Amino acid sequence: MIEEVEVSDAKEELKRADHSIYVTLKYTKTADVIKNIIKRLIIAFDFAMEDLIQFLVEKKKLKNVPSSKRAKTELLVKKIPKLKENMQAYLVMRKIDVAPFTKREEYRKHVTLIAKVSLKETREVNMDVLRNFFARTGEFVEFVDAVKAGTVK
Repeated sequence: MIEEVEVSDAKEELKRADHSIYVTLKYTKTADVIKNIIKRLIIAFDFAMEDLIQFLVEKKKLKNVPSSKRAKTELLVKKIPKLKENMQAYLVMRKIDVAPFTKREEYRKHVTLIAKVSLKETREVNMDVLRNFFARTGEFVEFVDAVKAGTVK
C-alpha cells in the first residue's frame, strides 16, 4: 500500500531545516548539524517528489513509476525539463548524505562539512552552499504546490 504524501509534509520539513540553519547552526556551528540539515532537505524533496508523482499518476500523465529515487528524478526531469537543476541539487545532497565526511573550522564562523563523494571528488558544504540547497528545495516544493493548484503546467 502506498502511503499518501502531501506537500504540507515537505513544508514542515522545510520549516525544521530553516530553524536548523538560522538558529541551531548559528549557535552550535558543527558539521553534524549541517549533515542533519541536509537529511531534512532530502526528506522534504522526497515528500514533494512523491506528491508530484502521485498527482501525475492521478492525472494519467504517468503510468509506470520506478521504485528507485534516481529513476524517479530522471522520470520527472524527462516529464518536466525545468526541474533539472533542482533534481541535480537533490542528487548532490543524496551523495553528500551517504559519503564519509570530515569537518573544518568546527565551532567557528566558517564551519564546513567536507564529504568525499567518490575517489576523485569531494564536496564542501558551508553556510552558502547549505542556503543554496535550502533555496532549491524550497523552489521545488513551491513548484509542486503550484502544479497541484493548476497554476503551472
